[in-house]
Amino acid sequence: MLAQRLSAILQSLENAAIASDRPPPRLLAVSKTQTATAVAALAAAGQRAFGENYVQEAQAKIGALAQAGLEWHLIGHLQSNKAETAANLFDWVQTVDRLKLVAALARFRPPHRPPLNVLVQVNIDDEASKHGCAPEQVAELAEAIEREPRLTLRGLMAIPTPHADLEARRPAYRSMAALFDALAARHSSVDTLSMGMSDDFPLAIAEGATMVRIGTALFGPRSRE
Repeated sequence: MLAQRLSAILQSLENAAIASDRPPPRLLAVSKTQTATAVAALAAAGQRAFGENYVQEAQAKIGALAQAGLEWHLIGHLQSNKAETAANLFDWVQTVDRLKLVAALARFRPPHRPPLNVLVQVNIDDEASKHGCAPEQVAELAEAIEREPRLTLRGLMAIPTPHADLEARRPAYRSMAALFDALAARHSSVDTLSMGMSDDFPLAIAEGATMVRIGTALFGPRSRE
């Protein structure tokens, strides 16, 4: 079943990319609250990149699957007191939104590991309940990240307001694409715009997403270990 869902999602991503004349995006499988067994099954079907929201939950899962050669992304808010653990655990942190976090991740990234891939999370709709920096703070954060040899600036991430009318989400995605293009023009390492989920990935792809984050459509209803 997981292999069939993965195949269907990959085909849907390709179809959406063709329809909008865009390159197919990378698929990040959102595995929060899923068991290590479920992740291993999806990995066996060919999926390599997985996204987790919580450092503590991810720690046991990543440890259990350490020999699988998977790529792990933190896509949930990161508290500064969890930065040391995150810097050791993950290959990517997609939710960097303040200078204090940049410094902490750089300080704790082990020297024997490759530099930590970092995305700046942008609160593109200025929602009080959402994490992420303001659009005008992106340049400062990007420059701080680029100064750190233990970090690699890869791009931007956003979770726009989930308006019921999908068309109402388009301006946020379009604004993110403009920010991304400006950032990529200044920083040669920038190649990733992470936006779009199960219910709106065709729209996100049409507006320039290079990575989409999909969970339930792959795994089915969430369960806890």
